[in-house]
Amino acid sequence: MPLVLRYAARSDVGLIREGNEDSGYAGPALLMVADGMGGHAAGELASAIAVATVADLDVHPPEQTQILAALSESIDDIGDGIADVITADPDLTGMGTTVTGLYWQGASLAVVHVGDSRAYLLRDGELTQITHDHTYVQTLVDAGRITPEEASIHPRRSLLMRALDGMNPVEADLSVREARDGDRYMLCTDGLSGVVANYEIAAILTEGDPTGAVTRLVDRALERGAPDNVTVVIADVVEVPEPAPDIQAAHDVFAPVVVGAAGEPRVRLRLPSVRFPDDAQPDPDRPDAPPPIDGGPPTAPQPFIDAEIVVPAAENARRRAKQQAADTAGRHRRNRRWWAIGVGVAAVLTAIAVGVVIVSGWLSSQWYVAVNGSAGTGTVSVYQGVQGSLLGVHLSSLWSDSGLQVGTLPYFDQELVSKGIPAADQIDAQRIIAELSSRAAECQTLMPPSGCPGTAS
Repeated sequence: MPLVLRYAARSDVGLIREGNEDSGYAGPALLMVADGMGGHAAGELASAIAVATVADLDVHPPEQTQILAALSESIDDIGDGIADVITADPDLTGMGTTVTGLYWQGASLAVVHVGDSRAYLLRDGELTQITHDHTYVQTLVDAGRITPEEASIHPRRSLLMRALDGMNPVEADLSVREARDGDRYMLCTDGLSGVVANYEIAAILTEGDPTGAVTRLVDRALERGAPDNVTVVIADVVEVPEPAPDIQAAHDVFAPVVVGAAGEPRVRLRLPSVRFPDDAQPDPDRPDAPPPIDGGPPTAPQPFIDAEIVVPAAENARRRAKQQAADTAGRHRRNRRWWAIGVGVAAVLTAIAVGVVIVSGWLSSQWYVAVNGSAGTGTVSVYQGVQGSLLGVHLSSLWSDSGLQVGTLPYFDQELVSKGIPAADQIDAQRIIAELSSRAAECQTLMPPSGCPGTAS
């Protein structure tokens, strides 16, 4: 019997980031996630371009023998698309994205991968990571210098060695895998894999349909604090009794799901020359109005009864006395209730004040290094507190500006600074600034190392 995909996708901004720079896509032939970088809306543009570019293969499938070449060409097209946006707006220099995708064709899956987003396979209850992270810490693991457990808490774990930035050529990892009935594939950005362990992911993936699984995985990341955007795509390989439709026919029946930045109208408006895929999900900013409720015919008018005619005067006096007593008792109950409410409010305000003091003390002990200003022209600065805001209140303040231009750093240091580098204390933050200054100086030498502005990755 033929095999088909049953899929679902979800993306969440997380609990710290102000905007979602992730994009995700799930369609009859293509599954994909892209993690944008660069900040100031540049990252979300890059990931949206990536999804829109590769999703064209879902509508115009290549020959089976040409699938890897088509995916490789799509990677080049993403770089060209990002370069066009940077040319139109140089302030967006430094934007980039990861790309991890699976392309379904017959009984096989082609894999394309750049960066640190991941693809997993759950087969016979065993979870396997089928992509290899293009990160600095992964090179240390490969060299045997640190363990995978140490890599998961390494302060440079977000430092990418490969990403699509529109300025440097990038070679993607390409491979083909055999698909089997019962396989479950999961793609995710590091917003999930960075906070949820593999054994937890495996446990969640073993239960429920794709929709329930993506919901539980994203919810688990949110429970762990979700310091980054979280995007998850899941697809099951299932047998169908009837002949499987071709990709175009399946696309017409099973509309794709677009999540994250690529699905947001405000992002699409900023990329008028990019052709985005149709989305099966409704626009959350324009929900369909519920149908009007038919309450039936109005209530018929009721006859008026003059109580003074029906009830004797003595009975009326007795009722008025009872009503006055009830009113007095009601006033006493309301007074007691307001007193209780006042005590409760005072207790809540006291607890909030104590909480503010505790949180303020904790924030004063937190430090990180990040960009002050726009991604392309900003400077490397030290901040006291943590990144993000709560109820519109920023949780950090600028402590010092080093004056070091972000644009003079190696590209992957630029990406690291754009996301924020945590520091143990003020002295450690100054040490990080010194390291970045040293690498920026190396980029100004006659023979700068790979990854510097103007050099190949």
